[in-house]
Order: sequence, then structure tokens, then C-alpha cells
Amino acid sequence: MRFKMIVVFSEDDETNAIMKTARKAGATGATVINNARGEGLEKSKTFFGLSLETQRDVLLFLVEEHLSRHILEEIARVGKFDERPGTGIAFQIDVEDAVGVTRQVNKISNDVKELL
Repeated sequence: MRFKMIVVFSEDDETNAIMKTARKAGATGATVINNARGEGLEKSKTFFGLSLETQRDVLLFLVEEHLSRHILEEIARVGKFDERPGTGIAFQIDVEDAVGVTRQVNKISNDVKELL
């Protein structure tokens, strides 16, 4: 079985909606890293030297390759990444190998068989 890693950078108040949507689309879980920060094309605004940027989370999904594009598109839709610039980004990368995912492989195998 081949996997993709979907990496999502989103506003922290969108994390639960993104997790729920990704699970509905076929993801079996994720790792969430809180309190990330970053900078896009435009610098964050400040107020008396204090940053007004929102808190960000990083979500890491290890998903089966046949499900990855659909999950990625659903994440972008619910996060409104294309509609509202600066709300977040998501991308996928190939995973060469993974261990510790035996239980997920059993569930994913059944899901993928239904799709194919």
C-alpha cells in the first residue's frame, strides 16, 4: 500500500472542521501541532508592536494515495483556502515507507476496494 502525507497549515479555529471533513473523506486520523506561525506574501499587521496574526495549527495526515486528492480538495474547500487568502494552505507529498500503521491499512484496504 502506498501513502501520501497531507500537510495542512490552518487557523486554529478551523482545525476541528478540517479534521471532521478529512475523516469523512477517508482520513483515519492526524497529528496536530499547535502554535505554529508563519508569514505569507504580506506581513502581519501590528498594533503598538504586537502582532495581530491568528494562531495556526499544522495538521499531518498519512493517507492512502487513491484517497489523497479527494481529501486534499475537501480540506481546501472547508478551510476556504482559495476563497480567502491567508487562511491556510495544504499540500501532499509522497511517502516512501511507513510503519506503525497496520490497523489503518486494514480499514483503508476495505475503503479503497469499494472505490475501485
